[in-house]
Amino acid sequence: MSLFVKKSISGLLAQAGADSGNGLKKTLGAGSLVALGIGAIIGAGLFVRTALAAGEHAGPAVTISFIIAAVGCAFAGLCYAEFASIIPIAGSAYTYAYATMGEIIAWIIGWSLILEYALGAATVSISWSEYANKLLGGAIPYEWCHSPFEKAADAAGVLHHGLINLPALVILLLLSLLLIKGTQESATVNAIIVFIKVAIVLVFIAIGWQYVNPSNHTPYLIPDNAPDALKPDNTYYSYKGFFDHGWGGVLRGAAVVFFAFIGFDAVSTAAQEAKNPKRDMPIGILGSLVVCTILYVLFSWVLTGVAPYTDFIKSGKEASVSYAIETYMHNYHWLSLLVTIAILAGFSSVILVMLMGQSRVFYTMSTDGLLPKVFSDLHPKFRTPYKSNMLLFIFVGLFAAFVPGDVTGDLTSIGTLFAFVLVCIGVIILRKKEPNLVRPFKTPLVPLVPILGIVVCTAMIVSLSEKTLVSAGVWMLAGLVIYFTYSKSRSKIGSAIDSLPNAKDFG
Repeated sequence: MSLFVKKSISGLLAQAGADSGNGLKKTLGAGSLVALGIGAIIGAGLFVRTALAAGEHAGPAVTISFIIAAVGCAFAGLCYAEFASIIPIAGSAYTYAYATMGEIIAWIIGWSLILEYALGAATVSISWSEYANKLLGGAIPYEWCHSPFEKAADAAGVLHHGLINLPALVILLLLSLLLIKGTQESATVNAIIVFIKVAIVLVFIAIGWQYVNPSNHTPYLIPDNAPDALKPDNTYYSYKGFFDHGWGGVLRGAAVVFFAFIGFDAVSTAAQEAKNPKRDMPIGILGSLVVCTILYVLFSWVLTGVAPYTDFIKSGKEASVSYAIETYMHNYHWLSLLVTIAILAGFSSVILVMLMGQSRVFYTMSTDGLLPKVFSDLHPKFRTPYKSNMLLFIFVGLFAAFVPGDVTGDLTSIGTLFAFVLVCIGVIILRKKEPNLVRPFKTPLVPLVPILGIVVCTAMIVSLSEKTLVSAGVWMLAGLVIYFTYSKSRSKIGSAIDSLPNAKDFG
């Protein structure tokens, strides 16, 4: 069997029609999809990764980092929208790659999506734990809400080491159970959360604007001679590296905050549950991206204006927004409390969408034979992939409980960026091979837009740390081992090549 055997577009559309009565339930309209995207986008990227990127790499110019990341997302989003309108099947970039570049590329991208969705959920659950402890006044001991690889000194100078992040496990379990109950119920809860957190973000921008200190925005880029900053473990962080100051820092900052934009492509994983996917998917993908980009730039400008970027290395690193309000916006304790509650709600919706996206990718890969059947078993009553959700809770929970958030966050970013690059390539290939295919939504200026998406996303991948790149490489090698030892021989499309008279339709 060829490693590059493909699914035909006609076969995919026929599959969608055949599954309409017995597969995933079609319950989502355009509004739900936009809310789904905003629910995934506004979360840890805004409330945690903004401070991380500003404190360690970009300084106040993190606003420019968001714009660079948004540009890369816009190019990729246009390509996603075209694919989602043509192929309304669960599976996102995995499905698109299967139709354009073949099974081995589809497997690689599906394996990358695990970094995006599963580790994305782990990263946000870690942030959820940090803000929950903030809301409780630090009642949870450091040891029980941090991984074994983290340590920090308390006010008395005593160094504490983490053991396990229990709050992260609790929120993952609750949201996994909600997803098992049903997609419509999850979407309704998500829509309510989206309304609350967007309202709080707007309130912070409006009030915080009055507390912006122009000196915090000067210089706008971190200079190469910036003094070292004190870290939580009482060591110092240096800005001497190329990607830790100046424009290099802005580029790495873009790669760090890129985590914040992964929500819009999570919309595409719900294509098979959309009522009118050819019309609604482009609206959901691009609409959520536009709304959130505007909010991101405004929010990051206010946050870095209220508090100096060096604060985010130590004191304000974990609960940065609440820290900025409590420290620099006096008489607004009530806002700090509301922001913390909204952030917890927002993180919950992000985790919800990430877990849903991962289970839908696994569902599709399982129906193709590349993963065990357990990942596509649907609940007899709720018609959700409940076994997949339970297994995902265990997998994601291990990362959330025992791995630091900055590690999982960077791996999430590289998985997402790689998926975006392949989707952009796929649009170019499909335009060349099937120019007459009906495209309800067409990416403009092909091949220019996809090429620009490839360039911007690749630049952000290169700017990530060497440790992240090596870890991602090891992850991909493990995925290839699984493909060649298990998935390749069980591929349904591959089997069809040898057994069906019209098997050529699949390649």
